Amino acid sequence: MRPGPRLMACQELLDEIWGGTSPPDVVIDTYFRRRRYAGSGDRRAIKDRIYNILRRRAKLDWWIARIGIGLSPSARTRLIADLAMSDRSAPEQIASWFSGAKHFPSALDSLECELADALYGRPLMHPDMPRPVAFEYPAWMDRSLSALWGDRLEEEIAGLNERAPVDLRVNTLKTSREAAQTALSEVCIEAHPTPFSPLGLRVDGHPRLGGTAAFKKGLVEIQDEGSQLLSFLVGAGPGMIVVDYCAGAGGKTLAMAATMGREGALAGELYACDISAKRMEPLQSRIKRAGAFRVKRQTIAATDDNWVAENAGRVDRVLADVPCTGTGTWRREVNAKWRYQPADLDALCEDQRSILGAASTLVKTGGRLVYATCSLLQEENEQQVTWFLANFPNFSALSIDQVWRETIGGRPPPAGPGLRLSPASTGTDGFFCAVLERQN
Repeated sequence: MRPGPRLMACQELLDEIWGGTSPPDVVIDTYFRRRRYAGSGDRRAIKDRIYNILRRRAKLDWWIARIGIGLSPSARTRLIADLAMSDRSAPEQIASWFSGAKHFPSALDSLECELADALYGRPLMHPDMPRPVAFEYPAWMDRSLSALWGDRLEEEIAGLNERAPVDLRVNTLKTSREAAQTALSEVCIEAHPTPFSPLGLRVDGHPRLGGTAAFKKGLVEIQDEGSQLLSFLVGAGPGMIVVDYCAGAGGKTLAMAATMGREGALAGELYACDISAKRMEPLQSRIKRAGAFRVKRQTIAATDDNWVAENAGRVDRVLADVPCTGTGTWRREVNAKWRYQPADLDALCEDQRSILGAASTLVKTGGRLVYATCSLLQEENEQQVTWFLANFPNFSALSIDQVWRETIGGRPPPAGPGLRLSPASTGTDGFFCAVLERQN
């Protein structure tokens, strides 16, 4: 492809990403499946530009507004601004790419020409930028994130703006970490043990793993190291009754299936529950590939569910990985940071409390409820645990150090009443979890 058609593809993709709810990687993959003629170099160049613009959105919008010519931020204006500043493309060069020819973006109008000219050669950073703009996060979160990180805020946010690595979890129902590592190296994919997860492998680069024998045979699953750690901290073991209360596509369910062991008398019961049967649809093929045949899928209502009532007080371990703002996954889902407003956070916190209350009824005396989010906001994490313990005095929070030694072994990263993970501190996605034990 010539530059013009590549930019046309970028504009179409950005319009779709910002106009919908699907993650960018899903939108991009779907787009190129319908356009097999695009070569690997074109795909890589288009994808890189899209992600760069997604990661620079706040700064680009700030500059578009600062120029003051009445243009609103859009896929097109952000693309023009990025070419002028990041690529230092001259206005006449941009105009040649936005020519209106076949497969090219439509011709620049007078205001767009003025934007390209005004921004040509300017640096993206400017001393007048507010901190949320300079570090690419929503301004309404500044107070929460500043209270959480203090002097470390800029370092932590920078970690969330980096590209995420590819992590794998080795499926011990079928193989060992060493054998999986060897199988990948045989097809020229180098992977190295992760620092915290005893079953994690971090892959060099971003190879296509779906076609490898190691993936097709279920030797490995793509799963961030932080997500693996949360699964292990549940402590699901042979003979237990275990519930993944907000299972979604089931990544943590499969990790717990492996820790519970192979088919047998002591294998126990493992339920993947979710309010959406559609979200759990991919789990069936993943169960088959992983050889985790004891997993049972269960669609439940958010509250007052008959299945939950029937199983009240009989479950050894419940994982409640609740819906949240997803602030810990920004490096993978770059567009998610702009999806929520303060009112959405309030609604999510209410839902989280409802889920915690319902999930807690399943736990038997001596059993454990593991509360988890992929959020970094204290409102969704520590404050929710404080609320729960105040309203459910028959539960107490266990020391993460103690639970880590029991379930993972070795030395954990620094932890308080709950475990916090982040790209800057642990090299993982951002997660929080607290382990709550029922006393009576």
